[in-house]
Amino acid sequence: MTVSSDEELAALKEIGRIVANALEAMGKAIEPGMTTRELDEIGRKVMDAAGARSAPEMIYSFPGATCISVNEEIAHGIPGDRRIGAGDLVNIDVSAEKDGFFGDTGASFAVPPVTRKVERLCRDGRRAMWAGLREVGAGKPIAGIGRAVGAFARKNGYTLVRNLASHGVGRSLHEDPTEIATWPDASERRIMEDGLVFTVEPFLSLGAEFAEDGDDPWTLYSEPRALTVQYEHTVVATRNGPLILTMPG
Repeated sequence: MTVSSDEELAALKEIGRIVANALEAMGKAIEPGMTTRELDEIGRKVMDAAGARSAPEMIYSFPGATCISVNEEIAHGIPGDRRIGAGDLVNIDVSAEKDGFFGDTGASFAVPPVTRKVERLCRDGRRAMWAGLREVGAGKPIAGIGRAVGAFARKNGYTLVRNLASHGVGRSLHEDPTEIATWPDASERRIMEDGLVFTVEPFLSLGAEFAEDGDDPWTLYSEPRALTVQYEHTVVATRNGPLILTMPG
């Protein structure tokens, strides 16, 4: 969507804050031995208390309030009986709706003890996201996001998953502009208009280049198998650069 009023912006900021608060609470609660279902319930309670509804449940009948992916799983993991272990890499993706507006955010968390390689991967996953966010602004090319993330990945020896893209969000969870590449895409010609709402969510990896289906209808796995992190914000393109909506508060 494109923001057209202060009221719309306020509603987007509210749902952005709610999903950010849920993500923050879940990240702080992760500990070895807990199940991914128990972690999911923490996010659900934050959303319920704020009057928001899980977007994947509401739209896709996803079997959980949030997506929780562990290690070889890189996206859309189903909360369940899997127990989180010491040394695991846990990705949490939280999206929700309130009053007709949607917010979407995510982050990866390494469960101690953490190896130096995984610690660096998590740090650089955030840096990759910010490389893309710095290219957001009214009148700027969408392709600049993928070029910046791609340059960061190459310089630091990482790969990017190239079939999980960023997307428009606002009045629905996935809307125009669709398929915003967080990797270099020579065919991308679109320009960000003032007020455009979308996500920036690169998947930075130690070797994976694609996400592939697993045994259930939802969970995606790295291909080739390699540890992968994802960090995501919902953002508005403005004349002053990116306005990040998914900040806790």
